[in-house]
Amino acid sequence: MLQKWRRRVGRRELGKMALERLELDIDLSKLDVLMATSAPINEFGTEEGETMVSTIACRLSIDPSRASRLVSDLIGQGYLKRGVSQQDARRTIVELTGKGRLTVEAVRTLKFMILGDYIKNWDSEEVERFVPLLDRFSTWSEEAAQKDQARFSSTIEALRDQLKTVGEDQG
Repeated sequence: MLQKWRRRVGRRELGKMALERLELDIDLSKLDVLMATSAPINEFGTEEGETMVSTIACRLSIDPSRASRLVSDLIGQGYLKRGVSQQDARRTIVELTGKGRLTVEAVRTLKFMILGDYIKNWDSEEVERFVPLLDRFSTWSEEAAQKDQARFSSTIEALRDQLKTVGEDQG
């Protein structure tokens, strides 16, 4: 079940559908940059401060040069604009234009409408059970790779050793 859900999310079906239905002239990568610039708390946490190209690259886990190209394209399309940092006038920041802000709001509204339509028939008890469980799972999935997994070290070592012998046995 989890793998099926992961594959569906990985295919980015909601994002693709939003781009198509809203007839947007951008692709998913550019939509990601707009979202990373907007930085909604439910997607990027409570990180504060000005948004620079390096911030976008970090939020999306992409190469800074790729982030820079995407930002430049979005500036050319009128979704983003460059600004001057209020904290350091030598630093360039990235901001949404009115068009960019409306695009982010429209895409998020569409996604929330679809989710709302799905759970509208859930009773309050189901929602009250689901939300904390989803939050707990989300926290685990964010932290799992960073936690010390020392208790698994012997099993991981055995798996690694087994993989090393596959080439020898299987020729």
